[in-house]
Amino acid sequence: MFRNIMALPKAMSLGSFTNGFIAWLFGATGPLLIVLQAAAQGHLQEAETTSWIFGIYVVPGCLTLLQALLFRQPIGFAFSIPGAVLVGQTLAHHSFSDVIGAYLITGAVIFILGITGVIDRLMRVLPMPVMMGMVSGVLLPFGIDLFRAVREEPLVNGVPLFVFMVCHLTPRVARTFPPVLAAILATALTLILAHQVHVTGAPVAIAKPHLYMPTWSGETISQLVLPLVLTVVAIQNAQGIAVLQSEGYQPPVNSMTRWSGIGSIVNGLVGAHTACVAGPMTALLTGEESGAADQKYSSAVVLGVLSIVFGLFAPIAASIPHAVPQSTIAMLGGIAMISVLTDALKMSFGGGFKKSALFSFLITVSGVSVLHIGSPFWGLVGGVCASYVLERDDHATLSRHTTVDASH
Repeated sequence: MFRNIMALPKAMSLGSFTNGFIAWLFGATGPLLIVLQAAAQGHLQEAETTSWIFGIYVVPGCLTLLQALLFRQPIGFAFSIPGAVLVGQTLAHHSFSDVIGAYLITGAVIFILGITGVIDRLMRVLPMPVMMGMVSGVLLPFGIDLFRAVREEPLVNGVPLFVFMVCHLTPRVARTFPPVLAAILATALTLILAHQVHVTGAPVAIAKPHLYMPTWSGETISQLVLPLVLTVVAIQNAQGIAVLQSEGYQPPVNSMTRWSGIGSIVNGLVGAHTACVAGPMTALLTGEESGAADQKYSSAVVLGVLSIVFGLFAPIAASIPHAVPQSTIAMLGGIAMISVLTDALKMSFGGGFKKSALFSFLITVSGVSVLHIGSPFWGLVGGVCASYVLERDDHATLSRHTTVDASH
């Protein structure tokens, strides 16, 4: 880790800073609104909400720094967005302390899965195109929302997209000055000129997290634990792992799973829900603007630092999502996701398992939810099942390659 810290200044670039900033901006806006809505559903007090916000940014920020600096990979941690939706529904009918008890059990289960190595072995046998089909389905809305945002605000959101395209006309300029950064600067200018920056008068204060004692309810545990575990392990973490593998990394699956469990336990103690590897945010960190493969971890460091600072100022964090139009955030996320989505689709349909990858992609895009478990999980399940029916020859090839790799 010390060697990676010392190499950080050379690894840092405008591109890596930009991608880290956009990944943070994504996590600090729309997802936070979902958490605030969940807190409102549970009628939580201001202190409880502040502690929740502190947990879901400071703890994942620390985990991001730890994993990125330890393994020199662009691993981004955050909180489970579908988990926040599920928690909001549960808080409407269960006590906050019972929900915290479910958080702690969820974290313990995830930690056990990490130390047993089950997830690592599972990820080794899943067909990569099927996993990338699921990832492509998750990332596709970012690309669609880019053009919806331009349609909604043609001037404010269209000008940055135009600037992004123009920057690519000169490859030498694009290598020196990242087009995504140019789009951010153009966005800031157009928002100011259009008077669409709204800063509220929230007091500037450092967060004071609270430690909460759990209570144990069988009904709450049965409703929350399994869906939360699956959203972390089989949806969020699986996306991040697949993205890293598609970029040529060998992600530390067991470590990522263990620390997701530890982070979830720590989060639970301060009233926050599960920590996990952030699939879309990790995808943003791996963008080509972040530099060479051994330099992209610097973008994760940027994300980690910004997340920690944001969480420390949790009392004013609630005002951030309302400062700029949500369509503008969607536009920036879509621009940053272009190269990532291109690579994901190529990995999905550029080799074997094309039909099962399509099953995985379509099920994920459908948005189907069964047993409070989101479509990415069912996309992965459906794609794997389809592969055994439609593409048994590809499975035979995969088995031979796995046997050869194991022998080495």
